[in-house]
This record gives sequence, structure tokens and C-alpha cells, in this order.
Amino acid sequence: MDSTLLAFGRLLKIMDELREQCPWDQKQTMESLRTLSIEELYELSDAILSESPDEIRKELGDLFLHLVFYARIGREKNWFSLEDVLNGICEKLIQRHPHIYGDVQVKDEKEVKQNWEQIKLREGNRSVLGGVPAGLPALVKCWRLQEKAAGVGFDWEKPEQVWEKVKEELQEFEEARANGDADNQEEEMGDVLFALVNYARLTGINPEDALEQTNRKFIHRVQGIEAWLRHYGQTWSQVDIQVTEGYYQRIKRGEFPPETTT
Repeated sequence: MDSTLLAFGRLLKIMDELREQCPWDQKQTMESLRTLSIEELYELSDAILSESPDEIRKELGDLFLHLVFYARIGREKNWFSLEDVLNGICEKLIQRHPHIYGDVQVKDEKEVKQNWEQIKLREGNRSVLGGVPAGLPALVKCWRLQEKAAGVGFDWEKPEQVWEKVKEELQEFEEARANGDADNQEEEMGDVLFALVNYARLTGINPEDALEQTNRKFIHRVQGIEAWLRHYGQTWSQVDIQVTEGYYQRIKRGEFPPETTT
């Protein structure tokens, strides 16, 4: 037997043993595991962004555990088996890749995505936007909604068109700001962000990844400011913005206090 199948079988055996013998594992439900699974997914995301192979491997293992745990509970409730789950995704992939398992011809990745969305509609989805979870963070949801619409051809032709839309939305936001209309400002800022996400998508940039990289850069630089403050025996409240901005620029140049490691 293939070593991968042996390893998967070992995980299933351990899962059965834990469910039957461990008090904590016996107590778990799909509901109690749900938030833990979300946490594990975010930990995997962090590992991927950190480009740490060992951490990615570990976090994938944690997610595999959760998946087989859900399947075990589903079997106990007579809802479905792990075999049902695996066969279901296999059939779905075959159905939605007719250019591999059928006679459909495609010229690029864009046509593959368009076919995918068309097949979903034929399968009974009432809206092309179906399947985007309501609870997704707004930035990710925005990107996925735009991808879904683009999958059926409802999209801009060129990134330059969207950049003009960004400038238009910025102008409308400034007008709302000048009028002092708080509700309208919020709406217009939402339009600005939506247009920016659209522009990022059309230029091949994942806005979630881009923003997270900037978040991490900002954290690194602010923590660098704090290192300089400690070096000089200062606190945030003891210095003004000119001092902290000076430290910020030093961090940007890669200058850290002697005792600081980066």
C-alpha cells in the first residue's frame, strides 16, 4: 500500500481511538470544533505568509485532524461517512473540469473559471454569487464576489477603466466629506474600497495578501520604534510625533538599536 494511504489510515485509526477513549474528544461536537477550525485555518494562513515549511506542515496536520473529526461525527449521526465526503468532492471536481474529463476545450485559466461558474448555475445555484459565505471578512468577501461576477463575464475589460472608477469614487467621497454627511461618507468610502479591490484583482494582486503584508510591515516598524524608545529610556507619552517619525524612518532604513535583532 502507498505510504500516503498508510499514513492516512493511521490518522483515522487514532481518531477512532481518541473518540472512543479520550474524555475531551468524546465531548466534542461539530459546533464546539467550528471555532477551533477557524483558528487553525488562520494559523495556517500565518504559516504560509511566513513561508515556514515546518509550520505549514504542522498546521496542515491540524486541519486534517479537524476534517476527519467532522467526518467521524457525521458517521456517528448517520449523516454521511468519510467515503461519502471523499467521493463527493471527487465527483464535483470531475463534473466541473470538463476540459480534463470531457471534450470541452479551453484556452486559459479565465475560461476554466467561467466554465466552473456556468456549471454551478446548471447544477441549481440560483445566483452566481451563491457560495460566498455571509460571515467572510468584508475584504475577502468583496474580492470573492467580484471573482464570481467575473466568472460569468460581468467584469471590466481593462484595469485602466477601474482606476478611473477609483478616482471617480474618491471624488465622490471628498464631496460627501465636504458636505459633512457622515452616512454618505461611509457609503462612499465603501465604494472607494470596492473599486480598489477590483483594481487589485484585475492587476493580478490578491488584496487580502497585499494588505496583510502591509500590516506585518507596519507591526515590524512600530515595534522597531519601541525598540528605539527603550534604547533611549523613553516612552510613547514622553516624545512627540517628530521623534517617533524619526525613529520610523530609521527602521525603514534598517537601523535598529545595538541590542535589537531582526
